[in-house]
Amino acid sequence: MPEPVLSVRDLRVTLRDRGHAEIPAVRGVSFDVDEGEVLALVGESGAGKSLTGRAVLGMPPPGARVTGSVRLRGRELIGRPRADVWGRRMAFVPQDALTVLSPVHTIGDQIAAAVRSVAKTSRKEARSRAVTALDRVGIADAARRARAYPHEFSGGMRQRAVIAMAMVNEPEVVIADEPTTALDPAIEAQVLDVLATAREATGAALVLISHDLRIVARNADRVLVMYAGRAVESGPVEPVFRAPRAPYTAGLLASLPPAEVNPADRRLPSIDGTPPSPTDLPRGCAFAPRCPLAGQECDGHEPALTESGESGQLAACHRSKDLPVPATELFSRKAPA
Repeated sequence: MPEPVLSVRDLRVTLRDRGHAEIPAVRGVSFDVDEGEVLALVGESGAGKSLTGRAVLGMPPPGARVTGSVRLRGRELIGRPRADVWGRRMAFVPQDALTVLSPVHTIGDQIAAAVRSVAKTSRKEARSRAVTALDRVGIADAARRARAYPHEFSGGMRQRAVIAMAMVNEPEVVIADEPTTALDPAIEAQVLDVLATAREATGAALVLISHDLRIVARNADRVLVMYAGRAVESGPVEPVFRAPRAPYTAGLLASLPPAEVNPADRRLPSIDGTPPSPTDLPRGCAFAPRCPLAGQECDGHEPALTESGESGQLAACHRSKDLPVPATELFSRKAPA
């Protein structure tokens, strides 16, 4: 088997509160991403998805302690300066383009600066590459629009510009953190298509962080489901979505609105309760307080991520073999409001 382009093992991110107590925010996450592959990280808010992505990139919150292993083509990144790989071999697409675009410089100048930060090239050549990058992501009249400022672009165009900036140096891995959250559905689809086209043109692997399972189903090859800072299920998207082996995954899928909604069914199935705080994790399985299948064994120790199901599916659940088919039946539809 060829070596994965990105290999993460036992990644842990520990934060500190104001009283200097340690908070286990990411707890032993492991995954591989092959060349050209799309891996999606999914889960509710607070699951640790974004923090995992930022730790891989070498940009965790101030004061965070990151341990484990992050290897890019076999080269260990933890403990190395971010500048060693930032932009040249790894790139980032944020949720909000305005967090990375300066309001006082033109779009073209900012992309050209990204080029010159990793390559010894003239301003003219860097500018030319910036225009080419904008053209690649579907910005019409790219040479003229490169002279525009961020406030002169729509939200969808700004997100395209950020994708152009991420891809201009042809990185090997791109991490996209909720890249379409602020966009309406029509523009969302266009931006995702642009991201896919740019990724295919460069051959980059993509780690897509998202809470939207429909986006994941359409765009990802594999999925890693996170809860309370750790992975609870992983595998190829199709078998995981068709026959989840972790109750939490089943609950997320059951909560998706159906294509056709019966007017009498005003409330969708949902997972009762809320995710635990990382400062107060339950003993045993973190999902047990919300799980319809939880038993005595679930309170004893936290289950390991082990093979369960088909096609390389892994699940962290003591009761994975007891799930009904379909597993979404665990979460019954609520009575009409």
